[in-house]
Amino acid sequence: METNGKDKQRCHWCNTANPAYVDYHDREWGVPQHDDGKLFEMLLLESFQAGLSWECILNKREAFRKAFDGFDFGKIASYDARKLQALGQDKSIVRNRLKIAAAVTNARIFMEIRHEYGSFDRYLWHFTGGATVFETGRATSPLSDTVSRDLRRRGMKFVGSTIVYSYLQAVGIINSHEDGCWLANHDTPET
Repeated sequence: METNGKDKQRCHWCNTANPAYVDYHDREWGVPQHDDGKLFEMLLLESFQAGLSWECILNKREAFRKAFDGFDFGKIASYDARKLQALGQDKSIVRNRLKIAAAVTNARIFMEIRHEYGSFDRYLWHFTGGATVFETGRATSPLSDTVSRDLRRRGMKFVGSTIVYSYLQAVGIINSHEDGCWLANHDTPET
């Protein structure tokens, strides 16, 4: 467990020397999220995290927010080749051409799912019947396998089971705060 000056114990992965990481751990990670805008933001960020550390993506979060129009999925879904080229030259974000293109594809599919279910929130939480899953020490699960398989079937990219598991943790469908962490097995703080 990691601690900060206030002696709160945190999950081992939380770099307490990085205030943004501590804030993310304490206020966001594992907190049930139901806002479609926030659910898309985390989906986009998690897809860019593939092959990189989450801390790297978190440190670039505000640059991603600026580059991707505040994570507005409607705007992102309509990006054209010129916008994709500009994103590919933006040194403040991860400039992976495939991930940038996937953000547009995923935004379009995200909107299709919203149309089908009424919200992405309803779609995502239907996999657990609205319940939070409490588990630690995993990188994938039957739940992440199922969600990943469905998203890939619909055409989303960079949504393999490991990325989806991390996403489900980020949006509070899976709560993985470790034993000893001040947030373990407790109600998570409201955002």
